[in-house]
Amino acid sequence: MDFAFDARTEELRSRLLAFMDEHVYPAERVAEEQRARLASPWDTPAVVGELKAEAGRQGLWNLFLPDAEYGAGLTNLQYAPLAEITGRSPHLAPTATNCAAPDTGNMEVLFQFATEAQKKQWLEPLLAGEIRSAFAMTEPDVASSDATNIETRMIRDGDEYVINGRKWYISGAMNPDCAVFIVMGKTDPDGEDIRRQQSMILVPRDTPGVEVRRAMQVYGYEDHSHGGHAEVVFHDVRVPAANLIGEEGGGFAIAQARLGPGRIHHCMRLIGMAERAIELMCRRAVARTAFGKPLAAQGVVQNWIADARVTVEQLRLLVLKTAWLMDTVGNKGAHTEIQAIKIATPRAVVDILDSAVQLYGAGGVSQDFPLAELWASARTLRLADGPDEVHQRSLARREIKRYV
Repeated sequence: MDFAFDARTEELRSRLLAFMDEHVYPAERVAEEQRARLASPWDTPAVVGELKAEAGRQGLWNLFLPDAEYGAGLTNLQYAPLAEITGRSPHLAPTATNCAAPDTGNMEVLFQFATEAQKKQWLEPLLAGEIRSAFAMTEPDVASSDATNIETRMIRDGDEYVINGRKWYISGAMNPDCAVFIVMGKTDPDGEDIRRQQSMILVPRDTPGVEVRRAMQVYGYEDHSHGGHAEVVFHDVRVPAANLIGEEGGGFAIAQARLGPGRIHHCMRLIGMAERAIELMCRRAVARTAFGKPLAAQGVVQNWIADARVTVEQLRLLVLKTAWLMDTVGNKGAHTEIQAIKIATPRAVVDILDSAVQLYGAGGVSQDFPLAELWASARTLRLADGPDEVHQRSLARREIKRYV
């Protein structure tokens, strides 16, 4: 395993780091100020459009998609360090480079499984950054971490499917630019194979019967920059059968294919968040004095910073190994590592951010510094894409199976 960055990765890293310094970090405060003056907090600040245009001019666009025709043509190992850099400003940089969830996962689904007509209608404008999308899977009335529990019904009626169900925490759905949902529901609820009961279908946002009911809060945040996390109800929603993605009964398999690369993206962005936290800790430590000496001279603060550095280096190697395995032996061959990074990374980054919050005192939980919102994002990722315990259960079973 050679984790040295190749020439193309180094060149993109250099350009992306400069883009962050010159454009993204200065835009963070501007975006907040502009959002406060918007008619709706869900509207997109003008500076975001400026960042997207600049990223496009610099060729820092669609870096996540491994297909050279539609995206940058990077491997997982090449993209991973770039995702880390964007994670240092997770509410701006991924969107600026058209590498923000849930659009990235949705574009990957469309690229892999959509028909040519579906790609023309939805994938191309998503790749161009002209629209946004949402992935409607999680439901409030069942344990959605087990996808076989999904209760939303998608019943075939002639040349249409009729959809009824209630979803929540549907990321991006509050954004007025969100034009389409990928909805997961059951087309064969009584089928013998519980992993063949589900399907995925494209539902335009303006379809009659689609009700974006409310924004769900995440630790008190509405997450405006991410497009919110909405409760969405489908009342007798009718869409053409041609909107089905892949084959009927293929929804479970598509969901699994969608989550593999997404976990690399999430974990590397988390590492970027941890790096931002370490930087903020060090700056605070050398600038503040308590009990007669700088915080940087306090043993407990030194321990926090040292432990954070060790943890980040360990996590990065594990995630890069996972990316390398996905490139060389595929998602199935990297299954254990994919679950390992999903277990380890959010948990460890939450601890690093918690230390940073402690170091900043009241400032750490305030809106004047990014730490509280970063903590909320990292803590949420212990639930998103499957809670820790689901991955621990699966990983442990695989380990034990070798001895039975």
